[in-house]
Amino acid sequence: MTLAGFATPDGTSRYRDRFPHAAVGHFRRAQELTVSSLGIGTYLGNPDVNTDKAYAQAIVRAIELGLNVIDSAANYRFQRSERAVGQALQLITERGYARDQILVCTKGGYLPFDGAPPRDVRAYIEETFVQPGIASFNEIVGGSHCMSPNYLQNQLDQSLQNMGLSCIDVYYVHNPESQLASVAEADFYERLKHAFRLLENNIAAGKIRKYGVATWNGFRVAEGSRGYHSLPRMIELARSVGGASHGFRFIQLPYNLAMPEALTYANQKVGDGWLSVLEVAAAENVTVVASASLLQGQVARGLPEDLSRALGALKTQAQTAIQFVRSTPGITTALVGMSKNSHVQENSELLNVEPTPKSEFLQLFAAGTSQ
Repeated sequence: MTLAGFATPDGTSRYRDRFPHAAVGHFRRAQELTVSSLGIGTYLGNPDVNTDKAYAQAIVRAIELGLNVIDSAANYRFQRSERAVGQALQLITERGYARDQILVCTKGGYLPFDGAPPRDVRAYIEETFVQPGIASFNEIVGGSHCMSPNYLQNQLDQSLQNMGLSCIDVYYVHNPESQLASVAEADFYERLKHAFRLLENNIAAGKIRKYGVATWNGFRVAEGSRGYHSLPRMIELARSVGGASHGFRFIQLPYNLAMPEALTYANQKVGDGWLSVLEVAAAENVTVVASASLLQGQVARGLPEDLSRALGALKTQAQTAIQFVRSTPGITTALVGMSKNSHVQENSELLNVEPTPKSEFLQLFAAGTSQ
């Protein structure tokens, strides 16, 4: 069964009202919606039935405990993560939650396998994408990434089918910097412009609500580095195809205690000056979502005592690391991969904890370091 609808201002406000005990600052406004400061990611895990079930149960539990942001991607666990999201969304409707209360985000760009790796990867790509005319080998870089309009349309439609939805709230072009290993900068931005136009068309068609880019290195490296992204230039591309009311309103990038560049590194040129990605996003009404909040657990151990105290002396180091991310001015939601109910239970305890006040937080890091 296909779930109709999408996240709405009224629906997400009703979701917030389910949690009157939530600490101030747990729910935030983003693009007129009310979203949680912590979201559930679905990247890691084995491509098997047990993990599928575990993810579906964890997503349901997260929604029940006050987390209404779900993040996935077509290639996560060979499309199985999106399908687990779909299973969870069906289950929550049976428990009194509505589609309009949940922000569902996914991504397209990497060529996904279907359930499991094929024996012959090239043959799979040729039979699945090239021969049907979905993508040409010239459009595929590194044997694994494509963002041509035909390909993105195919992947968007596949994601809708995988999750059993009529509309996706946020659709990201996944790690577009992958293209820059093979494509000149001018050609890259031309490809991105065509991708944005395709996504604007899908907003008009009612298949998505907003779009953006989900990156790994693109916003964290210096101008002139291979893989560097200019957020102002991307916003201008979106304006050129979508006008002032364009749908490019979200970006996702890794941000955590070990990777604070979005806050501390002013690598975005605006006029004659340099700003951080978070500063540009705030000025342009672009919502920032943090991935890798725990960096697969690497920043959730061995934290200095003074840092832990400054962030509230929380029960676990994982909570402390997440608190750092969700307290960062300009970060709307901290994504954490959670395929176990025990992790959901532990992390969702932050619903009862206010983010660290801005004045105290900014004492931890000197923001705005110049290039």
